Amino acid sequence: MNFLRRRPSIPAALKPQLGPDERIVAWSPVADDQAVVATTHGLWLPGAAAALGWHEIHKAAWSGRELRITPAEVAEERDGYTVLVDGPIATVLLLSPGELPDQVRTRVTKSVAYTTHHVMPSGAGGVRVVGRRVTGQNGLSWAVRYDSGTPVSLPAVIELTDELVAAARNTMAAPE
Repeated sequence: MNFLRRRPSIPAALKPQLGPDERIVAWSPVADDQAVVATTHGLWLPGAAAALGWHEIHKAAWSGRELRITPAEVAEERDGYTVLVDGPIATVLLLSPGELPDQVRTRVTKSVAYTTHHVMPSGAGGVRVVGRRVTGQNGLSWAVRYDSGTPVSLPAVIELTDELVAAARNTMAAPE
């Protein structure tokens, strides 16, 4: 393998409209003259009007042929954090994956600065508290994702979630 060999540049017709400080880190062609493009800010999926920020991807899975992306969708805005749910899964067959799957995994993982899971005292479900880095933003973006079956609208669950997020924020704000 020649370490000096570079992957060809993305054809202009497949290149998404990038921001001024955004650059492409990996890409792969897919069917229908489209591409999946990973940038320093996020992931452009075929036909998307905008990139998914790395902090907006809940899960990314690579089968060796297909890349499966589960985006986060906002279910509710609360004071100081967002309640997220899984969005529709996007599956794309990568014709020439190259470094794209590794870049996606690395960048999604690096966006997570804090994560912890808590079981609800009643035993009815649980909640994951996550602090993520957002490109171009100082500090962390805080969100929670409830386990299936958790009574998310009960006042006691909301109150406990508020406390868990506040404790997590305090932990991350503590001097080292």
